[in-house]
Amino acid sequence: MNTNSRRSFLKNLGMLSAATGLAPLVPFDAFSIEKKAFFDISLAEWSFHKALFAKKMTNLEFPLKAKKDYGINIVEYVSPFFDKKESDQAYLKELLTITKNEGIQNHLIMVDGEGMLGDSDEKARKEAIEKHYKWVSAAKYLGCKSIRVNAAGRGTAEEVKTAVVDGLGRLAEYGKAHKINIIVENHGGHSSDGSWLASVMKQVNNPYCGTLPDFGNFRISKDQEYDKYKGVEELLPYAKGISAKAFNFDANGNEDTIDFDRMFKIIKDGKWSGIVGIEYEGTKLSEEEGIKKTVELLRKIQKQYA
Repeated sequence: MNTNSRRSFLKNLGMLSAATGLAPLVPFDAFSIEKKAFFDISLAEWSFHKALFAKKMTNLEFPLKAKKDYGINIVEYVSPFFDKKESDQAYLKELLTITKNEGIQNHLIMVDGEGMLGDSDEKARKEAIEKHYKWVSAAKYLGCKSIRVNAAGRGTAEEVKTAVVDGLGRLAEYGKAHKINIIVENHGGHSSDGSWLASVMKQVNNPYCGTLPDFGNFRISKDQEYDKYKGVEELLPYAKGISAKAFNFDANGNEDTIDFDRMFKIIKDGKWSGIVGIEYEGTKLSEEEGIKKTVELLRKIQKQYA
């Protein structure tokens, strides 16, 4: 509300009070209420991949660090950092207890290394589908909404599409039975072609199958990179989350390889709302400093759209 509108509102309120003989009481300051932004911020565990691979941090420590160091209480896990304990009930219980006690929301698990859902060999594809079942169970136990998978395979775009529509479709039916979304990130190869991945979503046609558009993962091959802004726009109708990849920042705190203002205008214009995950992957700053810079940038954008 601008100054003139506010002044007009208060004047009319005063006239109404005088006419009715009532004191012009306002039970709260309507102008001090902050409008909520159209997205919440989560932290993706991959932002700490160097520390995690170096054993300087554990999967169990990650959620507390997200909250205490950055004020973020929504987290996204990455499967290798479970250290093969994804089916260990005692381990999962410990992780769930940590997050529940701290009021932290477990949002999703990014799953890698469990086979290709677009494998042209039907037996291998079936094995890949079934290897993801344990992650659906882990996500369900932890209270996550989704697991992120890869639409990978070998062959031409059409060959891989045929196989991955089958693999994703069957896994999405399993996810649906457990109320866990199966979401696909643009993650190299054919999946980094926005139009290709959008057409896969259209063919799978399952409400439990969606996308996780990543701002920075649109390289199809060594010599070919897809337009990142076009890609996000194409994947947005199926998005059940957004991955705000960041690499480096300029002197004003803006990401210097990705136009975040342009990205969030596309997202806002697409009438999308939900959780945007920070995934810092730069080299000029430490992981801690890079995450901090990304947090500051996203909070600035939140205020811009509030």
